Amino acid sequence: MAVSIKDIARLAGVSHSTVSRALRNSPLIPTKTATRIQEIAAREGYSPSAIARSLVSNKTHAIGVVVTSIADPFNGEVVAGIEELANEHGYTVILADSQADPGREVAVVRSFQARRVDAILVASSRVGALHTTLLGELKVPIVLLNNQHPSEFVHSVSFDNEAGAYQAAKHLLELGHTRIAYLGDEFGLHSDAERYRGYCCVMSEAGLPVDENLVARGDGKPEGARMVAERLLGRVGGPTAILCYNDMSALGVMSEATTRGIRIPDDLSVTGFDDIFFAPYLCPPLTTVRQPMKELGRSAMALILALLRNENAQKNSLIGGELVLRGSTAPPREPGYQSILSGKNSATRSS
Repeated sequence: MAVSIKDIARLAGVSHSTVSRALRNSPLIPTKTATRIQEIAAREGYSPSAIARSLVSNKTHAIGVVVTSIADPFNGEVVAGIEELANEHGYTVILADSQADPGREVAVVRSFQARRVDAILVASSRVGALHTTLLGELKVPIVLLNNQHPSEFVHSVSFDNEAGAYQAAKHLLELGHTRIAYLGDEFGLHSDAERYRGYCCVMSEAGLPVDENLVARGDGKPEGARMVAERLLGRVGGPTAILCYNDMSALGVMSEATTRGIRIPDDLSVTGFDDIFFAPYLCPPLTTVRQPMKELGRSAMALILALLRNENAQKNSLIGGELVLRGSTAPPREPGYQSILSGKNSATRSS
C-alpha cells in the first residue's frame, strides 16, 4: 500500500500538519525536525499525491497543449521545446490533436477546462479570436503559437513569416530567377498570407509582376503539392524556381519534378519553409527557411509561466528565422526543362 502523510506522522511522532509543512520546506518547521521527517519519507518511499496537492493549492501544475496534428514533424519539435521548459518548472504537459478542425479545437480546449489545467497553449490555431471569449469563461491563461487568426486580445508567439519568405524569394532572385512560382496553402491560413506578402514584396522591389499563373496553393502536404506542381511544370512558360509554403510541399514538388525528368537544381530550383528533420537528407538537400521550432515552443511556455506568475507580458512576440542554403537552388540554366516541353509541343503540332 502507498505510504501516506499519516504513516510518516506516526513514525516521526509528530502531527499531520507538521509533516505536510516539513515536506513543503516551510520555514515554520525547525531544520532538524524537517530533515528527520524528509529522511523518513524518503526511506518509506513516500510520493505526494498530485490530486491532493491540487485540492490544497487549487493548481494542477498541468498545461494543456493543442496541435493541429501530432504526426507533423514541425509540431513534434515545438512540443519538445514546450515540454523541456515545462519540466524544468515542475509542470506536466497534456497533448491533444485538433486535426485542423476549428470545432474540435474548441472542444479540446473546453475538455482541458474539465481537467482543470493551469493554462492552455494552442499551436497553429484555426479559431484565433474566438479564444478571447473562452478566456473569460475558462479563467486560465491561453497562449496561441503561430496563430492563424490573430487577435489583439490574446497572447501569442509567432514566427516572422513575411521576413522568412522575403529571404527565400530574394535568394532566388539574386540567383537570376525571374519566373518564380509561389506554392502556398489553400486553407486561408494567416501564415500563408504573410509568406505570400513576403514573396510579392521581393517581386515588386525587382520591378517584376506577380504572374497569377505562377501562384498556386496545395494542402500543405506532399501529395497535394505534387498535384499542384503537375500543373505548374506541365506547360511552357512555367517557373524556373518554386518557393514552397513548407518543407512538406517542397517534398511533393521535388517528387513530381523527378518523375518528369526535371533535374533539381539544374532545371528547377526549389525552396521550402520550416527546416524539418528530413530537409538535409533529400536529394539534393533542401534550401529552406529555418524556423527555430524548439525556441518557439520554449518562448510560448515562458510566456505561460509569466502569466501564471501574474507578470506583465508582451501580447504578441515575433521570432525570426534564417535561410539555410543547400543544394536545391542554383542559377537558372535556360532552356532547361522548358526546351523539353517546347519540343514536345512542336512534335504534337507537326503530327
